[in-house]
This record gives sequence, C-alpha cells and structure tokens, in this order.
Amino acid sequence: MVRLIFGAFIAAALVSVIYLLTRVRKFRVVRKLSGGNRLLSWLLAAIPVAALIFYAVKDTVNGVIVLIHLLVFWLLAELLGVIIRKATGKKWDFYLEGVVAVLVSVIYLSAGWYLAHHVVETDYQISTQKDLGTDSLRIVQISDSHMGCTFDGEGFARHMETVQRTDPDLVVVTGDYVDDDSTKEDMIRATQALGELDTTYGVYWIFGNHDRGYFGYRNYTEPELLEELKKNNVHVMIDDKVMITDGICLIGREDRSIRSRKSMQELMDGIDPSVYTIVLDHQPHDFEAQKEAGVDLVLCGHTHGGQMFPVGLLGEWSGANDKTYGLEVRDGTTYIVNSGISDWAIRFKTATIAEFGVIDLSATQA
Repeated sequence: MVRLIFGAFIAAALVSVIYLLTRVRKFRVVRKLSGGNRLLSWLLAAIPVAALIFYAVKDTVNGVIVLIHLLVFWLLAELLGVIIRKATGKKWDFYLEGVVAVLVSVIYLSAGWYLAHHVVETDYQISTQKDLGTDSLRIVQISDSHMGCTFDGEGFARHMETVQRTDPDLVVVTGDYVDDDSTKEDMIRATQALGELDTTYGVYWIFGNHDRGYFGYRNYTEPELLEELKKNNVHVMIDDKVMITDGICLIGREDRSIRSRKSMQELMDGIDPSVYTIVLDHQPHDFEAQKEAGVDLVLCGHTHGGQMFPVGLLGEWSGANDKTYGLEVRDGTTYIVNSGISDWAIRFKTATIAEFGVIDLSATQA
C-alpha cells in the first residue's frame, strides 16, 4: 500500500512537471524574451520548472508536494478563468490564471510551512467524579516529534523548556518520538531534555509505528534508544500499567503495528472500576474497545492532525483512524488526538497546527 501511494505521488509529480512546462510558456515575459521562437520559449519555461525538479531531487517528499499543489491550484485557476470569461465575455491581455495559481500556491504553502514549524500549546479541561487521589493533575502530551524533520535534538530541547514552564505533573510521549532520519546525536540530546523535565509523577513514553524504524539506515538501534530513555529516567511502557496516584492508573500500549500487543480488555483486567484510567495509545484506532472496557481518558497521536488536506478526511473515511484531531467524548470515555509537534518527512501542515497538549484533569464532587 505504501509503495502504491508513493508511486501515485511520483506519477502525479511527473504530470505536474509536464503541465507546468506548457503553462509557464504562456507568461508574457516568456513570450517576450523568446521573440516568437518556439524552442527558446520551451527552454525559458524549463528554467523555473528545472528549479522545482532540483528541489524534488534534494527533498523528494516536499518537492513532490509543491509540484502537486501547483498542479491542483493551476487547474482550478484555469477552470475558474474559463467560467469567468464565459460569464462576462471579457478577456484579459495577460496570463491572469498563471499569476493567481502561483500566488495562491506560495501563500498556501508558506502558511503550511509556518504552521508546521510554529509549535503552540493546546489546553483541555477535563473533570471526573472519581476520587483521583489528588485534587488535580496537569498532563502534558508530546507526540510525533519525528526528530530531524522540522527540528533537531537541540530544537526539541528548546520545546521542552516551553513545556517545563507549564509546570506539568505528568509528561507523556505518545509515540513516533524518533524516525529513520533521526540521528543518534539528536536522539541522545532530546532524551536528555526529557530527563531534565521537573515533574511530580515523571515522564512516560510509548512506541509509535516509526520509533523502531522502517528502513534500518539510522546510526543507532532500538536497544540503544531504550537504554537512553531509561538512563534519563523516562518510563518506557509496553502494554504496561502503573498507579500514578491511589486513584489514577496509567496504561501504556504497544503500538497497533505489533500484532501481538494485548487487547484493551486484557490491560484493564484487575483495575478497580473506581480508579480513573488514562490510556496512551499512539494510533487512534481502538475507540470502540476502549469505550467498552470502561477507559476514562485516551491520549493518541499518529494522525498529525490530518497534516495536509484532505489526508485527515481520507483516514477517517477509509477506517484507518477513528478520529483525526481534537477532543471527543463517547459514552463516558474521553479521547484526545494530538496533532504532534512535528511531522514525518513533510515540512508543511495545511490542515492543522503543530502542538503539545496541556490537559488539566480535576476531581469534582458527586
């Protein structure tokens, strides 16, 4: 499936290159410089397109994204141009559709770049009638840092300084902490930053589908990652549970990509129903089982908040994800899907924000 999707994107990029070549020739400056010479007009049109191809060779994923967006916006601009000309009977003496397509693409992708690189705090307030063993609990959720995409290990450490200023009781890392492109040096620096956080109950970490790596070219192993986490007092949870207070149980699930992981019901066995349960589950794809098991709060990542339109919609329509982003309550179970503080390979977010979550859980009188 991944290869099929990747192949489709490459094919779309090739179509974009051909289409853009034919359209750049229509700009007045190209026509003027070529002086009516057909070959020269093609060569002049090839200059900006070649620059885009060079970018795609250097950074394939993001280069292809730029090419596809140019194609889509250009097609829409030309369609709109046809409709307007037919409706008004007017023609313009310059290539307005091309100007509009380029401007919209630049503005849209620039906004996406900013949203991917500008991490914000998103706050949630949740209450329960259960006895938490404490009046309140402030949880900070960090997800999908994919080290090496929008920041390195030092950048992650700066984000942890911001997290520290929220005065967290508990910090949870809900998967895809590292990636194939994450270097050992960045992983070590980031993990040191996690270890330096001053919290009441500690830092807890679960696996995401990228943390073990897919392609095997990074310069450290899974055991080395786990060793660094443990060395910095980060609690690694793999189908594990721990009592944070007398009234709060934290459950950290193995990633869904591991078929041997325990079911939600197995993990809930033995937990008193009066205890407030918080589940860390990287992929938001087990909502029904979590609801039936009586879980109180589920914290997920993985979706990147939809990343780029319309990926989030496709994820839910296909059944790959139960939810793309934000908070939802289903029959007493609260779900929060975090959009992540970074992205996998893609340096744009056009459908959401980059964030860390601050969840204030409080006990109320029955």
